[in-house]
Amino acid sequence: MAAYDIVDHAYDVVVVGAGGAGLRATLGLAEAGLKTASISKVFPTRSHTVAAQGGISAALGNIQPEDNWRYHMYDTVKGSDWLGDQDAIQYMTREAIPAIIELEHYGMPFSRTPDGKIYQRPFGGMSLNYGEKQAHRTCAAADRTGHAMLHTLYQQALKAKAEFYIEYFAIDLLMAEDGSCHGVLAWDLNDGKLHRFRAQRTILATGGYGRAFFSCTSAHTCTGDGGGMAARAGIALQDMEFVQFHPTGIYGAGCLITEGSRGEGGYLTNAKNERFMERYAPHDKDLACRDVVARAMTVEINEGRGVGGEHDHIFLNLQHLGPQVLHERLPGITETARIFAGVDATKEPIPVLPTVHYNMGGIPTNMHGEVVTLKDGNPDAVVPGLMAVGEAACVSVHGANRLGSNSLLDLVVFGRAAALECAAKLKIGAPLKAIAKDSEDRALARFDRLRYAQKGTLGTAQIRVKMQKTMQAHAAVFRTQESMDKGRALLNDIIKSYDDVQVSDTSLVWNSDLAETMELENLLTNALFTLACAQNRTESRGAHARDDCPDRDDVHWMKHTLAWRDGETSVKIDYRPVHTYTLDEEAKYIEPQVREY
Repeated sequence: MAAYDIVDHAYDVVVVGAGGAGLRATLGLAEAGLKTASISKVFPTRSHTVAAQGGISAALGNIQPEDNWRYHMYDTVKGSDWLGDQDAIQYMTREAIPAIIELEHYGMPFSRTPDGKIYQRPFGGMSLNYGEKQAHRTCAAADRTGHAMLHTLYQQALKAKAEFYIEYFAIDLLMAEDGSCHGVLAWDLNDGKLHRFRAQRTILATGGYGRAFFSCTSAHTCTGDGGGMAARAGIALQDMEFVQFHPTGIYGAGCLITEGSRGEGGYLTNAKNERFMERYAPHDKDLACRDVVARAMTVEINEGRGVGGEHDHIFLNLQHLGPQVLHERLPGITETARIFAGVDATKEPIPVLPTVHYNMGGIPTNMHGEVVTLKDGNPDAVVPGLMAVGEAACVSVHGANRLGSNSLLDLVVFGRAAALECAAKLKIGAPLKAIAKDSEDRALARFDRLRYAQKGTLGTAQIRVKMQKTMQAHAAVFRTQESMDKGRALLNDIIKSYDDVQVSDTSLVWNSDLAETMELENLLTNALFTLACAQNRTESRGAHARDDCPDRDDVHWMKHTLAWRDGETSVKIDYRPVHTYTLDEEAKYIEPQVREY
């Protein structure tokens, strides 16, 4: 192994990832006076949160004064198909209101109502009075809400004197012999040096793993790095079988067309020009939950009612809204449709198709952001020193299916919660504990092995595209045991082929070949867990829809799946109970019921 000079750093907290969750945590930590480092493999405002369009949910009541966070809680529990933890959901929906007001005070440029309040639009699955009628609950900054939020948080974090390490690639967690986490090893892409970041707490905010699939709305940087690092450290990932397909990705390109477009009055049509959602969700129609709409579109296509020359997609109609509404409320969508679909949204429909959009599963945490694991019969045992927030984490507030506009809310509420937890429990400048030598040695050996993998015969891109096409075909909107078994066999072979990967560049400065190869290893781990957990869950719930097991089974399957890597292609599975209780008397437990829209 080559000799590496490692630059040492000591912090109270190190945050890996600078998207919405990472930046909100970093800002809160810096404001609390904790010495904080933020590590990001891209410039913070290029993090994937910047692509979030439609909005962030909170029961502010600016459009409908009768709105209430308890209605929001009910909608989120129902949307999760009763796999969400109701204590965490209560916390998120209740804390949404002060979290949004904080964003406003930080300077986030929300769209406004005529009387100057934050504008709120309708979104799928959001209701008033426990499902009675459509709620206007999603706070928006036109259709660039993530962009506005990310820039606001980054500016405020700079103001609070947080320290940023930009274009640093996190290689692996640094663990102690007792299983606690004490930092992270990272690679500076700019000058090639390796850096050892030691800290009292390490917060993973690395986003999802959408790029495990061939067609997705995710940036190319969404490679599940946090999940990969956690799995290599022996930590389980939770509920990985639940992958959300957004109903409206642009046909061919996969670029997102926000649900806000349907919230503003857009609707879907098939080859017969029918508004078919009335058949599948008579009450909520085009604003039913995402998994419901995605499956409805897939059924229409599979039954021959798709549009286009190959009848393989659906039309999203916005042209009836008029140029003024599109310009004011959906300017980014109009531009995206023109660039990526070649259509003028003011005059013609946009071709769309369900596309991988969000990972409900991830690193299991409690509502404070602390990573939890199954230990000595305790399903909520805390992993000392390690936290996770955002899409990398599984709190679980989204359960089997996330409601649109709850994603940005998840980032802000739990990024904020993690900062509050650290501020309450950590002593500024406390001595740091020792890292186990074999933990760092393993990370360095893996890095070195991949750096010098010149004798391999398979390029990273070759292996990656095989994985992506396998996942697209066999972990899709509808699943069967036969298809998943076939996909698992293919994926096992692809994982084994990774041993023959070739990295042609051995340099340490901006070695994108090596970086993508390390990302691929993280993607393969996430993909393996997704298929293994999907094979194991013999029911349909939320985004996990099985043709051969079409019913939800609360008796056997109202539980969280935990998955550990157990060899090259083997996965060990266990379970955690769903939290069927609330935080306090402010909210009542919501009993399972038939999920209809």
